[in-house]
Amino acid sequence: MHFFWSTGSLPGVRRFFPRPRWRAGWCVLLGLLALPLSLPARDLRVGIDPDTPTIAHAIKLAAPGDTIHLEAGKVYRDYAGFHGKKGAPGKPITLDGHGATLEGSDPLDPARWREVSPGLFAAEELPLALSNAVIGRWFFLFDGKMQLMGRTSKGKSAALKAPGDLQPGEWTFVKDPSRDTPSSRRIHGTFYLRIAPGLSLADTNIAVPVRSAGVQFSGDNAHLVIRNLTATHPYNDGFNIHGDCRDILFENIRAIECGDDGISAHESAQYRVDGFVSIGNSTGICDTGTARTSYRNVFIADCVGYDLYFLDEGSYSIHNAVVLSSAQNPFTVTGRTAGDCRLKMENVLLRRLVETGTGLVAPRAVLEADRCNVEGLEIQVSGEATWKNTLLNGEPSEAGATGADLALLQTLVPEEYRCALLLSRAATPIHP
Repeated sequence: MHFFWSTGSLPGVRRFFPRPRWRAGWCVLLGLLALPLSLPARDLRVGIDPDTPTIAHAIKLAAPGDTIHLEAGKVYRDYAGFHGKKGAPGKPITLDGHGATLEGSDPLDPARWREVSPGLFAAEELPLALSNAVIGRWFFLFDGKMQLMGRTSKGKSAALKAPGDLQPGEWTFVKDPSRDTPSSRRIHGTFYLRIAPGLSLADTNIAVPVRSAGVQFSGDNAHLVIRNLTATHPYNDGFNIHGDCRDILFENIRAIECGDDGISAHESAQYRVDGFVSIGNSTGICDTGTARTSYRNVFIADCVGYDLYFLDEGSYSIHNAVVLSSAQNPFTVTGRTAGDCRLKMENVLLRRLVETGTGLVAPRAVLEADRCNVEGLEIQVSGEATWKNTLLNGEPSEAGATGADLALLQTLVPEEYRCALLLSRAATPIHP
């Protein structure tokens, strides 16, 4: 028998009553219901499980601890959008690509185009909203080759050609301001492209970038892991990270031939990257805002506008990286009047493969470099830069400086780029 005390009707008097057994049972049950439920982690297989036919379905369904699986080696004409998605501390939501590719382009639809003269085709509408920013990043793929027409979103761009001046395998865009809305950033106009006379568009292999990113974040995201994934041919960034991010990890990712940045942090994003390949993008890495990012085990090559671009009031770091520089602007760190931009580089080989370029550490920028090799660059510093154990165009930063660990960095270089290293104008090959 259970008992409890109760106050009596007279002051200072308590009465002793038996506690009903049913009440004790309810207390135990309510206590159990109040305990947090720990659901087992799930494996969500995109395109295989009936509840996850697409990547978007899988991301929406995923809960803390779950892993979203893509098929190994498969090409998805899709993107992965994380919009206010959160795992939990120690229980991240993981997207594992298993070597899959997110393809940002689709085959050109001949039905949207009309032939205006032999080999010259025009299209007034494509399946996306256009802006000056989009056109600045635009390209077509001719037989799998990215055709930028000498243009880049960051850096110097060639003027768009007149339609009649196009050669086979080239394109242009002619604006039509009469169709624009003054309060909108959207623009209108006509795309033109030229192919060899006598061919139809159905005979060609032309693709159009229709997705803005491979992986995209917006809003507040936390406790996420993205791994083993390639993003290619979006008209903007391979990995476009906006919003406020916490406890985000990217592992073994690649960005190939993206219209703008390989990866880019904005606003107050915070993330870590371990294993990143950025090839053929307008910019290898571009981080901005008040972001906090760290990159480890990086390879960058064949960029157009910038190889490395860090700006605003963020704090960034790069450890173990090979940058084969052929972009217009190899390396820039620049701050804002409201705060400094800070970059730490450790064990980095930055090698210029073409004409001498300029590495810029601008006002309100702070660079700390340790165990680096900088080759073929003129360094201009109007902010702050410290060089430790570094070789600057062969000159040691101090007596006994040895520079980067080339044996370690060699493991980051894809096989197809090792010959380019040996044939470059730099005096020191990467092989130890």
